[in-house]
Amino acid sequence: MDVTIEVNGRAAVPAEVSLLDHEGWGHFTAMQVRGGRVRGLDLHLSRLEAAHDEVYGRALDGQEVRARIRHALGARPDASVRVYGYWAGLIVTVREPQDTPDRPHAMTAVHFQRPLARLKHVGSWGQGRFRQSAVTAGFDEGLLVDETGRISEGTITNVGFYRDGTVIWPDAPKLDGITMLVLQRHLAAAGVPQADEPVRVQDLPGYHGMILCNSHGWAPVGQVDDLKIPVHQAFTSAIAAAINACPWDEI
Repeated sequence: MDVTIEVNGRAAVPAEVSLLDHEGWGHFTAMQVRGGRVRGLDLHLSRLEAAHDEVYGRALDGQEVRARIRHALGARPDASVRVYGYWAGLIVTVREPQDTPDRPHAMTAVHFQRPLARLKHVGSWGQGRFRQSAVTAGFDEGLLVDETGRISEGTITNVGFYRDGTVIWPDAPKLDGITMLVLQRHLAAAGVPQADEPVRVQDLPGYHGMILCNSHGWAPVGQVDDLKIPVHQAFTSAIAAAINACPWDEI
């Protein structure tokens, strides 16, 4: 797969690329670019600025971030882009665009809690290991739960649930993913009820639908381990409408 990597606006040298594999203090955001635009750009910039201040105690300029993305994209209108914040500066990677298949996905519950879950940080070895184990076992994604069965998120996704006309987000330590935040914003604008509450894997039979989402998009969840999850038409229609209502912001 063709990958472009730039550090502070210039082509990366091998020593700088190694930061992506070995530097454990970095943070990042991931986005899909279409036609030189991205959904929820303000949310991406806010995430990077807040994380950089928390991790390094330094300000990060949003206009500089946008300029670095534009430079790395060059003439490519569509791409998968990641922006990493490190002590050495900004690293931008550009790859081929990706989209989540819209078929129902299967998840398997694993006992794991991401450290500093509120941050989208690098160095999450356990998270990657559990995702690979889930895929090897024939699932699309792992579902992170604690010792009581309380659900927080997927290994690389957020999850949402549906019950009695309300969209429910897990009340647990998790990353506030950009796609989840976009959905919350536009579901609220459409008047769709939402709530944050604890969701336990053993209680899933009482819910009427489930989705997962990340920077690649969203999809219904049709199975968690041996439990079949119904694909609720009203729920998926509301999610699709919320995503479609989100404008594409020029970088």
